[in-house]
Amino acid sequence: MAEVRASHILKKHAGSRRPASWRCPNVTQSKEEAIAQIEAITAQLKACATPEEMYKLFGQIASTESDCGSAQAGGDLGSFGRGAMQKAFEDATFATPVGQLSGIVDSDSGIHVILRTA
Repeated sequence: MAEVRASHILKKHAGSRRPASWRCPNVTQSKEEAIAQIEAITAQLKACATPEEMYKLFGQIASTESDCGSAQAGGDLGSFGRGAMQKAFEDATFATPVGQLSGIVDSDSGIHVILRTA
């Protein structure tokens, strides 16, 4: 498989590579707090009755809660191949089945949940 497509929700923490985002110019929360936030979001998404409902809610949450610039696109990162993303993020995306959520992903950028869309 040459390329995948995914959306994500990112929560940065004080130890992130760049602890600032469009939401907060100086991220001071702990890694544990970021993990707890992603766990709560994941639980909300998994409670959806249908995949369509989950996709819609994912985009809504990403647009207001994600610390990535992709929030403007509902978390959509578009298509990418190997070597385009940080290794932990890339490995998790390629390992997640289409239409499914990843587990918690810890990268240099922060804590993610990924929705594999293609």
